[in-house]
Amino acid sequence: MVRKPLSLAIGGLLAIAAGIGVGRFVYTPILPPMVEALSLTKAEAGLIASANFIGYLAGALLATVRLPGTRRAWLLGSLAVTAICLAGMGATTAMVSFIVLRLVAGAASAFALIFSSALVLDRLAVAGRGSLSAVHFAGVGSGIAVSAALVAILMSRGAAWSTLWFASAALTLAASLVVAWMVPSDPVAAGDAAPTARTRFSAEFIALAAAYGLFGFGYIITATFIVDMVRGTTAIAHLEPYIWVLFGLSAAPSVALWTGLGRRWGVLRVFAMASLVEAAGVAASALWLHASGVIVAAVFVGGTFMGLTALGLIGARENGGGDPRGRIALVTVSFSFGQILGPAFAGYVYDATGSLAMPSLVAVAALVLAALLSIVADAQRRGADRTANASLAARKPDA
Repeated sequence: MVRKPLSLAIGGLLAIAAGIGVGRFVYTPILPPMVEALSLTKAEAGLIASANFIGYLAGALLATVRLPGTRRAWLLGSLAVTAICLAGMGATTAMVSFIVLRLVAGAASAFALIFSSALVLDRLAVAGRGSLSAVHFAGVGSGIAVSAALVAILMSRGAAWSTLWFASAALTLAASLVVAWMVPSDPVAAGDAAPTARTRFSAEFIALAAAYGLFGFGYIITATFIVDMVRGTTAIAHLEPYIWVLFGLSAAPSVALWTGLGRRWGVLRVFAMASLVEAAGVAASALWLHASGVIVAAVFVGGTFMGLTALGLIGARENGGGDPRGRIALVTVSFSFGQILGPAFAGYVYDATGSLAMPSLVAVAALVLAALLSIVADAQRRGADRTANASLAARKPDA
C-alpha cells in the first residue's frame, strides 16, 4: 500500500522533469547561443535534435523487453546518464560528439519516462489515487519551464553556451537525488510485465498510429526552433528569455486538461481537437512573426503536445484487443519517426531557403491530416460499437 501517494506523484514529476523536461528539451533554449558561438548551420542543429529522437525511439523499444534489475534501478540509472550527457554537451565542440551524446540522452529519456511511469502509476492505482497521475505527467512542462528560466537567468549574466549545459546537468542531478529519496525501492524486475495475450490491431488503431506519427512531425519543428526564430527576428528578439518558459508553463497542466476532455467527449475526438489547436499554434509561428504570434505559438503548441502524447497512448490502449504493449510500442515508433524527420527536414529547408516558414506550414498540414485521421478512427470505432450492439440485441431472446 502506498502511504504517501502525493509524495510519490511528486517524485514521478521530478523524474520526468529531469529526464524529459531538462534532458530532452533544454536543447531548445540553449540552441541559439550554441549556434552563434559554434557557427552551426540549421541542418547541423536539426541533425543533433534528430539524434536525440532516434535515441528515444531505441530506448522506448528496448524498454519493452525483459531487462535485469528493478525498475527503480533503471530509472535512477537513466537519470544519471542524462546528467552525464548534459555535462558532456558543454565539454565538447565536435559535431560527432554532440550527435552521440544526444543519441544516448534520448535513450535515457525514454527509460526515465517509461520506468518512472510504471513505478508511479502502478502504485497510485493500488492506493486508489489514479487521479494524481496528472501530477506525474506535469513534470515535462515543469522541467521545461524551470530549465528555461535557469538558462535565461544565466544568459542575462553573460554565461557561455557551455555553462548552460553544465548548469542543466547540475539541475538534473539535483532532481535525481530527490527522486531517489521520494520513489522507494521496487521489488518488481524491469521485465516482469510479460504479455498475457497476443496484441490485436483494429482498423481504427491503424488510423490513430498514422495520426500519432503526423503529430510527432507536426509539433517538433516549432518545439525545436521557436526560440531560435525569436532570436532571429529583431522585432521580437527581446522575448527570447521568456518564450520557452511560457511554452513549459503551458505544458504543465495540459495533460490533466486534455485527458479530462477525453474522458468526457472521447479520446479520439479530443485528439482531433487538440491537433487542430496545435496546428493553429504552428501556423502562428510561421505566418505571424510578431509578439502576439509567438505567444500564441508557445501557448497553443506548449499546451497541446503533452496532452496529445497522453491521448495517443490512451487511445492505443483502448483500440484493439489482447495485450496493449504492442500497440503502445507501435504508436511510439510512429511518433518517433515523425520527431526524427521533423528537425532534420526543417534544418535542411532553412539552409536552402533562409526561412522556417515552409517546413512549419508542412507541419500544419501534417497536424490537420492527423486530426482528420483521428476523426476517421473515431467514426470507425463508433460504427464497430453500433454493429456489435446490434448483433448483441439480435441474439437476445424475446421477453
